[in-house]
Amino acid sequence: MELNVVDLSRLQFAMTALYHFLFVPLTIGLSILLAVMETVYVMTGREIWKRMVKFWGTLFGINFVLGVATGLTMEFQFGMNWAYFSQYVGDVFGAPLAIEGLMAFFLEATFVGLFFFGWDKLSKRQHLAATWAVALGTNFSALWILIANGWMQHPVGAVFNPDTMRMEVTSFFDVLFNPVAQAKFVHTVSAGYVTAAMFVLGVSAWYMLQGRHLQIAKRSMAVAAAFGFASALSVVVLGDESGYEANLNQKMKLATIEAMWETEPAPAAFNLVAWPDMENRENLFAIEVPYVMGLIATRSLDTVIPGINELVDRSKDRIRQGAIAWDALQKIRANPAEASEDIRETFRQNAGSLGYGYLLLPYTDDPLTATMEQIDAAAWSTVPNVFPMFYAFRIMVACGFFFILLTAVFFYYSSTGKLDVLREKRRWILHITVWSIPLPWIACEMGWFVAEYGRQPWIIESMLPTSAGVSSLSVTEVLLTLAGFVILYSTLLVIEIALMIKYIKIGPEEHTPDKEAIPSAMSAGSAPRSIPVPAE
Repeated sequence: MELNVVDLSRLQFAMTALYHFLFVPLTIGLSILLAVMETVYVMTGREIWKRMVKFWGTLFGINFVLGVATGLTMEFQFGMNWAYFSQYVGDVFGAPLAIEGLMAFFLEATFVGLFFFGWDKLSKRQHLAATWAVALGTNFSALWILIANGWMQHPVGAVFNPDTMRMEVTSFFDVLFNPVAQAKFVHTVSAGYVTAAMFVLGVSAWYMLQGRHLQIAKRSMAVAAAFGFASALSVVVLGDESGYEANLNQKMKLATIEAMWETEPAPAAFNLVAWPDMENRENLFAIEVPYVMGLIATRSLDTVIPGINELVDRSKDRIRQGAIAWDALQKIRANPAEASEDIRETFRQNAGSLGYGYLLLPYTDDPLTATMEQIDAAAWSTVPNVFPMFYAFRIMVACGFFFILLTAVFFYYSSTGKLDVLREKRRWILHITVWSIPLPWIACEMGWFVAEYGRQPWIIESMLPTSAGVSSLSVTEVLLTLAGFVILYSTLLVIEIALMIKYIKIGPEEHTPDKEAIPSAMSAGSAPRSIPVPAE
């Protein structure tokens, strides 16, 4: 296969993004769990809850540091590998990223220091406030990043200026409250909450199987089960909202997720299992559930969901319009001061399809003279590979329902005070939980694959193709940086896993009597040399 700068740049960004998101969901979820646990500690004054916060806080800290290390390079890639994209959308895209750095990242970074080093310097309530500030900062950080990403999925509140060749903000309110961005935010952070809950459940299950730190393990399970069960349910509900938004704004993504080649009468069936064939543009076989897809995606019985073939035909019309817009844009760029009002009006009438005109550039130097074969090829380039999209989505959904089931089981046993039954009679549930620790990360990565690969060939949906956004680099340059990132990120991942395993094996700090408890016991007449240490 011939290597090119576009595919290598995409591979590099995908690799760094997927690596980075190994750390993000656990950071988001653990920050909230730490705040909840410390709230219980402040309310009850029981030292065991403080030990829990410190133990899970250590694992949070390891994950937080490596998340920051892997995330910093991603923003630099916009300038290194995607220079034209950065120039094209800098006025829009830069604002959320800047706010994320100034408002969210500095907030969480400042209070992370107070969380780790402020135990003996702050009062209980002051330290609790710092912990909640870390949690809020972490979630705010996700909000602004997802506002930027959501704008790429559904660009609103901005228009293209042919004189500056840039997108310019017309309504920051629309950018901020973009429905796609809001749906992505709540869905993503809920997935992070599930990731943290499953992680805490898995580690606690391992302690129960080992017969170690049982009181901390059971309390951690109780918090994680309730938190995880509610979050897992919300992921499904919010995922449904994301699917609804995709039907409104990214119809091709939805059609490829469902391997829906032909438009069906409403309400459309849901393909439970299928074998998509991209070459022949059909499914070799499919097991369908009637009506389900139409109800989920449209929330109605009479709204039609267009299939892939119909959407490709629609694209051909927009490609022809885009070619006209592209031609008018070249004339404006050649002499902006003297471009006639007729040329500008022609551009304005077809500007909404300009991105589709760019799809012809890999096939011809002049889109206005494109042949039917070239238009057909450009139209089919709007279809992502259906097979990986179809099964990535179903892996994610299957994991989601498994999380609901597993957290519901632990919620039942913890709320009825029967967690010891798991250790004594149903150890197989604990074993399943330990082996399930990686599943939330698999689900999250599948979700991001569907979200990002599903909007190809667009780097900005329907406005700018990915192939038009790259920097002027050589294949060798991108290959060298790609190899460097693979080596660096793989090393960081090994360090992360090794440190996590090390501190999980060490476990929470051993319990020591409260300073206040010693004089109290002595004043009661007990011998100072025989003060018992309460068992966990």
